[in-house]
Amino acid sequence: MKLPFAHRLRVDESKIVGYLLSHASGQGKAAFFLGFGFQPENWITLAEALTKLAQSNPVVAEVDSPYGTRYSVDGELQTPSGRYPRVRTVWILERDSDEPRLITAHPV
Repeated sequence: MKLPFAHRLRVDESKIVGYLLSHASGQGKAAFFLGFGFQPENWITLAEALTKLAQSNPVVAEVDSPYGTRYSVDGELQTPSGRYPRVRTVWILERDSDEPRLITAHPV
């Protein structure tokens, strides 16, 4: 199954800059993504790569929660370095929403 509403994915700048690319809060994740050439000042590049991964690959896990449904999607991430590491993205589709929002991403 594909991610519902995949054409409406939402990736917040704060999730990329303040978490995935931040050593202060993302720690190992930041080292991973920075090592593949992603940079905070060009955060949209990572946001677009994560969105493309989620739109191009099937859901591998689905978990219901009081806040909505979380979907995990694995695939190869296109990176500025030209390498394609396997990454898991996790999205939440909150109740009464049609915009899945990125929660996290990490190497698989």
